[in-house]
Amino acid sequence: MLTGNTHDAADLVQEALLRMRRAWSRVHRKDNPESYARTTMARLHIATWRLRRRELLAWDLPEREHHDTLPTGMEEQMWRALSGLPRKQRAVLVLRYYEQLSDAEIAQVLGVSRGTVRSQASRALDKLRDAVPQDHRLPSQPSTTTQGSAR
Repeated sequence: MLTGNTHDAADLVQEALLRMRRAWSRVHRKDNPESYARTTMARLHIATWRLRRRELLAWDLPEREHHDTLPTGMEEQMWRALSGLPRKQRAVLVLRYYEQLSDAEIAQVLGVSRGTVRSQASRALDKLRDAVPQDHRLPSQPSTTTQGSAR
């Protein structure tokens, strides 16, 4: 989910594991080696943003496509919306909702402020909400249209 591409994800995991192997003498003494791996993967992904800013990769399409199922029944539309987000916004959402990290932990992993994490998450969620048609929203989801305010 962090990369938005299975090929890049496999490369990212492989590189993170290689770096963990090289640093194992330090890593195994820490309280949570998993957090070291998560941080390493996020930092490697950020380094990839910097290298690919102007480069657009085109992969050959697989013979069959595979999508994880989402409970809402809007899988394809949500995957397209998620893949259409800027990389930083997608990284914040992945770390928050898939890795279940707090804003402070995400800020530390990405090397940004907590305010940046919150603003990136807010913008990303707004874009995802706009991707869901009004008639498919749950009753608890706020509408993006405003009804006039009383003063």
